[in-house]
Amino acid sequence: MKSRNILIAIPGIFLAMTAMAGGNHAGGHGGVEEIGKPGVAANVTRTVNVDMTDDMRFHTSKIAVKQGETIRFVAKNSGQVKHEMVLGTAKELKEHYEVMKKNPEMEHADENMVTVAPGKSGEIIWHFTKAGKVDFACLQPGHYDAGMKGIVNVASSNVQSKGQSHGEHAH
Repeated sequence: MKSRNILIAIPGIFLAMTAMAGGNHAGGHGGVEEIGKPGVAANVTRTVNVDMTDDMRFHTSKIAVKQGETIRFVAKNSGQVKHEMVLGTAKELKEHYEVMKKNPEMEHADENMVTVAPGKSGEIIWHFTKAGKVDFACLQPGHYDAGMKGIVNVASSNVQSKGQSHGEHAH
């Protein structure tokens, strides 16, 4: 009888292990490589301070960086409620926000985000590998809908002169 129970339990254990090995909860962060990668503190090129307040705004919501830069974001919570800063694509942030609304007490720690208690600060160190737009938002329930969002504009590091293609310049 005991061996039959064990045989029934084994597939369930493997299923649970597979789900945990994925590392993502529903609406997770599988596509962060689209926005760059976690940075190394020794490679930080500059620090950007972002203030989060209970008016549901990031005070510094438009940030300009260059492709290849490693930025230390220092997120300060000047409010009375928990806030967070999460880097991602607009699609990922919206999906993650929907999950957070259904699971408001969900705790998670990914390298593209920081959750900050009132009166505290936290940081994200991020290396921007691709030119384009990277969104960020607070995904605490109600905050995203209230407009707690921002954009990092990543300028291309391509310094090619106008009108010169690879074949036109001298080697």
